Amino acid sequence: MDLEHLKRLTGLAGTKDEPQAAARRRYLRIGAIALGVVILILLVLPLFINVNSFRPKVESEAGTALGRKVTVGDLSLSIFSGSVTADNIAVADDPAFSQSPFLTAKSLKIGVELMPLIFSKQLNVTDITLNDPQITLLKTANGKWNFSSIGNASVKKQPTASGPSNLSVAKLNIRHGRLSVGTANSTVKPAVYDNVNVTVTHFSLTSQFPFELTAQLPGSGNATISGNAGPIQADASRTPLAATVKIKDMNIAALGFVDPSSGIAGLADFDGTLTSDGRSAKAVGLFTGKQMKFSAKGSPSPKVITVRHSVDLDLDNQSGSITQGDIAIGSAQAHLTGTFQSAGTSEQVNLKLNAPGMPIDQLEPVLPAMGVILPSGSQLRGGTLSADLAITGPLDKPVIAGPVRISNTQLANFDMGSKLGALSAFSGRAPSSRDTSIQNASLNLRAAPDGTRADNLNLTIPAIGVITGAGTISPAGALAFKMVADLHGVAVSQITRVAGISAGQNRIPFAIEGTTSDPKFIPDVAGIATGLAAGQLGNFSKGQVPTKVPKGLGGLLGPK
Repeated sequence: MDLEHLKRLTGLAGTKDEPQAAARRRYLRIGAIALGVVILILLVLPLFINVNSFRPKVESEAGTALGRKVTVGDLSLSIFSGSVTADNIAVADDPAFSQSPFLTAKSLKIGVELMPLIFSKQLNVTDITLNDPQITLLKTANGKWNFSSIGNASVKKQPTASGPSNLSVAKLNIRHGRLSVGTANSTVKPAVYDNVNVTVTHFSLTSQFPFELTAQLPGSGNATISGNAGPIQADASRTPLAATVKIKDMNIAALGFVDPSSGIAGLADFDGTLTSDGRSAKAVGLFTGKQMKFSAKGSPSPKVITVRHSVDLDLDNQSGSITQGDIAIGSAQAHLTGTFQSAGTSEQVNLKLNAPGMPIDQLEPVLPAMGVILPSGSQLRGGTLSADLAITGPLDKPVIAGPVRISNTQLANFDMGSKLGALSAFSGRAPSSRDTSIQNASLNLRAAPDGTRADNLNLTIPAIGVITGAGTISPAGALAFKMVADLHGVAVSQITRVAGISAGQNRIPFAIEGTTSDPKFIPDVAGIATGLAAGQLGNFSKGQVPTKVPKGLGGLLGPK
């Protein structure tokens, strides 16, 4: 057994280490006291720094930077977080728009550099967080926004080492905001965007900075916009911007951009980009519409409608042009181009819709969304639809006009022959099908808020003949059509011979009344009688006397 082991067994080894252990304990006590002193200093230091003395400076510099009167409540200092907190923030609106505040907020947290604040009483800002702000955006009829003048005076100044135009913040945040967007001096309820959050890094008035904005949209849905903006312009609305935009389940009717009476509604997704140099802008992306409705009398579409578009905007003139507007409903394709112009509170459009050979089977489920109501229980099957339409007037109440043509389709569960009633007797045959095959149907359409008009209507129905005419459909769906049927069959030629009507004039007039869901086909007895009378007079002048009333004529003219 060695000597050291013997010392440990006898306890003699501890005598040498006791001074070191005691020294360690003394160091620990000194460290704990020093830490306690530091903590105590940090706790009482705010009592000796009157942070409220900075309030006039904060209000003044913020007001100068924004070009608006800024009021700030009590300031408090937190040494641990290195921040100054202000409550009851208010930023005045442009007096040309409103006397109410442009912005109010419960609190504003400003991150500061502690050493300059403690030793030099200099307030150097590192980050700003605005909590629960209420922001009101207003637009005039000529397109000017109430935020356009924010920072105007500051931006116009030449940058200096300490001036507001050289203001920069490492991080700027808006948390849980509420944004109201409306029209100045209007009684229309503004659209409200909730839970607005904005994060800006390396913010500067004089250079570009990255940002991200998220918001809950009115009614439903959410939006995310991220990219780069800046430098801030004298008119803040003209600040250059390059951003990606993603929107999910946007409620179109709740946005307040269209008149509710128009019936335009639905949910929309959008994925695209927006770029602006302050004078012109370009929007490119894909719009996806679900449960879309385009008429007050319409019903939501069960099919998704997509629009791949490219739009050029002239910010100075509040106008734009659609250079690409590829519309898809399943495999049906159409192309929309043209221009639009802001005019007061409405958007005026001058557009062209070219739709060549669209499969009707793809369009049929969407027709009710457009206010097109077929006879009850019927359905279009097969064939194609082509249209070349002009769309003009207010965006939410346009006038749609142009030629429409349908080829080789079938109106299932609707027997037009039986609906024609007594007229079918002239064809010399009884209706043999519950469906109506349409070889061709063409018309010149004019659809407007005051109703729909169809001119030069021409239908070729192999089982019946050729039907021509014109008429109107009221906004409520009431029909008022004057038609002429050139029916097939031997009986028709017999009538024309007896009546003395010359070849090419063997047409039977009738009217279509009732509603789009329940049309009524009514023989024009006066028209038929007038034609027959004219023919008989011609026969009498030639010394010809008819021997009998043609078959079917008695059914039209009624009992003797």
